[in-house]
Amino acid sequence: MIDSNIQDIPQIHSEIIRKSEEIGFTMPSDLYIGTLLKTLIASKPKGRFLELGTGIGLSLSWMIDGMDSDSKLITVDNDSELIKIAEQYFGNDGRVETVCHDGVEWIKGYRGEKFDLIFADAWPGKYSQTNEILDLIKVGGFYVIDDMTAQPNWPEGHQNNVDGLVEYLEKREDFIL
Repeated sequence: MIDSNIQDIPQIHSEIIRKSEEIGFTMPSDLYIGTLLKTLIASKPKGRFLELGTGIGLSLSWMIDGMDSDSKLITVDNDSELIKIAEQYFGNDGRVETVCHDGVEWIKGYRGEKFDLIFADAWPGKYSQTNEILDLIKVGGFYVIDDMTAQPNWPEGHQNNVDGLVEYLEKREDFIL
């Protein structure tokens, strides 16, 4: 797939990219993860979805674009400034609940229904509370993680976290990688 051939980009995408550049947000997900999320979500009508790590809402735009009118999505981030920006774009969408809370604490306190797809784009749900998050995925659901190849902003030793997570996931027999 070539970036220039991606046709069905969410309308709000370019505005969120502009806002990312304006505020110096340097961790937006790319077009490939966006198209993957949109496609997987579209395969789950009346679905329930969770995003851990809202950021500025770029991945959220793709996820919402894939949802039908009966789907619900919860997005969680601990940065109140980023949540405010995401709410400016998506706060009027009744299918979306934005939560400003520590991801670890949110996961520990969540008692609702399981999810058809969880996008873990933050430390919680990816490198911590992994068992708890995987227990929240419905049978037939998807667990999507991002940023698994070396990034210039990774702290020293972070590759060990990535390698450990991949090794752990590969050993699980209840999920297919």
